[in-house]
Amino acid sequence: MLTLFLPLFMVLLLLGFPIVFGLIAAPGILLWLNGQERDIVLLYRNVYNGMDSFPLMAIPFFMLAGELMNRAGITTRLVEFAQALIGHLRGGLAHVNILSSMLFAGLSGSAVADVSALGSMLIPAMEKQGYTRRFATAVTAASSIIGPIIPPSGIMIIYAYVMGESVAALFLAGIVPGILIGLSLMVIVYLLADRENLPAATTRATWPERGRASLNAFWPLMTPVIIMGGILGGIFTPTEASAVAVGYAIFIGLFVLRTLKIGDMPKILMRAAMTSAVVLLLVGAAMAFKTVASLSHTPELLASIILSLSENPLVLLLLINLLLFVVGMFLDAGPAIIILGPILGPIFTQMGVDSVHFAIIMAVNLTVGLLTPPMGLVLFVSSSVSGLKVETIARATLPFLAAEIVVIFLITYFPALTLTLPRLAGFVD
Repeated sequence: MLTLFLPLFMVLLLLGFPIVFGLIAAPGILLWLNGQERDIVLLYRNVYNGMDSFPLMAIPFFMLAGELMNRAGITTRLVEFAQALIGHLRGGLAHVNILSSMLFAGLSGSAVADVSALGSMLIPAMEKQGYTRRFATAVTAASSIIGPIIPPSGIMIIYAYVMGESVAALFLAGIVPGILIGLSLMVIVYLLADRENLPAATTRATWPERGRASLNAFWPLMTPVIIMGGILGGIFTPTEASAVAVGYAIFIGLFVLRTLKIGDMPKILMRAAMTSAVVLLLVGAAMAFKTVASLSHTPELLASIILSLSENPLVLLLLINLLLFVVGMFLDAGPAIIILGPILGPIFTQMGVDSVHFAIIMAVNLTVGLLTPPMGLVLFVSSSVSGLKVETIARATLPFLAAEIVVIFLITYFPALTLTLPRLAGFVD
């Protein structure tokens, strides 16, 4: 039965169904055609149950915190801080763009929020300094991938929810891969400097200027410190941490920076609600697919197929990376994790691959998929922000995509890159 899912799903997409409704409708149609009408009730009950979860409440709260901070002008302060640190390099604004994404990741945990907030500010600024819009958009899109990897991360929360992992462990494990991606993108900018005729270095910021920029960015930079410090210190759970992040964002926006107004709240709440609804609906839709997969014994079948290919974990990890990369082209990271996590995770755990390590491999790989056509969400948002065609952006991001793929293989075959911090914190043996 499941072999018919993908063709039916693609037909629904071609008919104009949104992805989320295609994921919900296709399993129901298949069950009806198979004479399993009673299971349809179970199917759609699981759509609701999949969203009705205390751990998943962290997602809308973190998104709300990101919206609040963006509205409060915190994005500008982060960019100014990054500019003071590395703006003097050749291609300085491109490097600033990447570093800003790394800093903004600690606030929003969302690639889409990163592109929307930083793209609308930095793409025009880069054009004014002589960068092509194509290159500026490519840098913005590629660096936004860091958002869901450096904590807080929505997809890490989803993985922890589905697989029963520690959110704190996954948050810690994502820090080094996120930094590696940022550094690799900076290397690509350096290598492309001559070909893209990037602007020469600007004047290096003085230490007093760096001090002022650091002071201005102090309050927003404390957000990830409070979140991770509170979680690791046992002060609050990850879900409670997301609510604390919202309270902190309101506090600094209204009372410290005084750039946030009460009148802004309805619009902020609406934007956060709409973004959260999309993510949670995708989670619920993926739970519907998971129901059909379980009823058709797909996990057992796929596990036997994978294990028949090779008994070498290194070879299987290579094959799984290829599979995840292809899946990421068509499916958002959240639903893909819900669908494939319970199938693939136990297989590799039994083969000796640490569960936290595999979680990061899967999360990073699927997140990079946001940058790949035909369904890469970051490409579409970047197109909306910049006004360029999706295919133009996709071609321009290829060098950056190659760098991110290299990082995927580094974290795949060098587990210490992901496991050192969780091990130091006592989450991994």
